[in-house]
Amino acid sequence: MNSTTIKYIGHSAFYFETGSHGILVDPFISNNPVAKFNYKEEIITDIFLTHAHADHMGDAIPISRATKAPITAIFELANYCMAKGALVEGVNFGGKLSYPWGFARFLPAFHSSSTPDGQYAGMPASIMFEINGTKIYHAGDTCLNSEMKTAGEVYKPDIAFLPVGSFYTMDKNEAALAAKWLGVKKVIPMHYNTFDAIKTDIQEFKNMIEKEGIECIILKPGESLEL
Repeated sequence: MNSTTIKYIGHSAFYFETGSHGILVDPFISNNPVAKFNYKEEIITDIFLTHAHADHMGDAIPISRATKAPITAIFELANYCMAKGALVEGVNFGGKLSYPWGFARFLPAFHSSSTPDGQYAGMPASIMFEINGTKIYHAGDTCLNSEMKTAGEVYKPDIAFLPVGSFYTMDKNEAALAAKWLGVKKVIPMHYNTFDAIKTDIQEFKNMIEKEGIECIILKPGESLEL
């Protein structure tokens, strides 16, 4: 079985590399003040979007056009990307999507979703990945919600990427509870300290969840974790 590398690009953007596959999630790069990533130096085979806001859709469309990697997103957002020249796979909640590296499944998130030019882009999502047998939950932008309990009970993720910056999403305390509901062993915090509105003390969050026996892995933009 191939190993998996998780690279934190910054904000809520991640890159998974496994074998000959490279998976981008919410690739907010060129306008991201903290991003550390050059897609031209990486393998890009798949792109996933949780929702359409500019700090998540980011560079997905030009990267898809350049690399021919399809954008997988909720149906309405996928149609928007297709109209802009991207390759797409339009999906909806609950379906199990199969890939050479594993599986993905779109699940609910509680937020909003519209494109930078104001078009309706369907519902926001979280995404449950299974890559080489490891289940990784990317929460997207969301408040704390009971769907996380369901995700924990049904899908049993190993790792969660959780927003902690408050203002637009849940805060540290709520994210700590989300981690417990999900039943994960490890958390990688995201969506914090990119802008003033989402500044937070990330060490405080780490201390909070590690008291509960959950490992908090703080990655700086550009840093990686090997699974």
